[in-house]
Amino acid sequence: MQPNTGEPQAAEQHFTAPPIREVGPDAVWRWLRQGWLDLRASGWPSLMHGLIVAAVSIVIVEITLLFWPLLPGAVSGFLVVGPILATGLYALSSRLELGARPDKQHVFEAWRRGTRCLYRFGLLLVLAGSTWVLISMSLFHYFVSAEIERPLDFLRYVLLQDDGVFLLWTILAGLVAAVTFAVTVVSVPLLVDRDVNTPLALATSVRAVAENPVPMTLWALLILLATGFSVATFMIGFIVIYPVLGHASWHVYRDIVDVSQLPPRQPVD
Repeated sequence: MQPNTGEPQAAEQHFTAPPIREVGPDAVWRWLRQGWLDLRASGWPSLMHGLIVAAVSIVIVEITLLFWPLLPGAVSGFLVVGPILATGLYALSSRLELGARPDKQHVFEAWRRGTRCLYRFGLLLVLAGSTWVLISMSLFHYFVSAEIERPLDFLRYVLLQDDGVFLLWTILAGLVAAVTFAVTVVSVPLLVDRDVNTPLALATSVRAVAENPVPMTLWALLILLATGFSVATFMIGFIVIYPVLGHASWHVYRDIVDVSQLPPRQPVD
């Protein structure tokens, strides 16, 4: 019986809900400023994330232009899977927080650790993204009577439509984005930083949003505006904006979640 005493204690640690701190609306600008400072301090390893995201975004657009029904789902799906790409940025910010100088090796190690501690979370995001793509395609295939053969036809439909399908799609997209934001805003950095399970991380993220509705709403709107600006600049904006938001997200997590009683995530052997 004695050898098993350590296992229940570890499980109990994993399921201990961390306290949530309340912050004011002005915290949004503090997070953004800290994200910018982390980008400047990290340099190339940080900008590398932005370049990758910009390149992937361009590829996604090219693919959806060839098969337009994937366009509405792909845009929303990218918002679903985007947070998991920032794992390396969290590692850089964590190093800076400790007063150490980060480099690309810490990014690669974070990605390596992420494949171990985020695989269940990643599968959940992939499932959510795929489901949303199917819903989007079904809505426009079965309920839209307009002839839509090219992306310009889709844009014309959006601007001139007189039925409720696009309104329904917009409402559903907003709900998907809101739920996704609530369950990911602090859960991904928490999973990377501390030895907790996925359900606890998701619940902690939802609690963080529920107990800080105003600053979290402002933060979500800021992310939406920044993403829109990046798309408007033909994805070039992602090169700087994505790493800034990724670093800032680490500070959102550190500012709101008290993880002092949670065990740290151990490095991958």
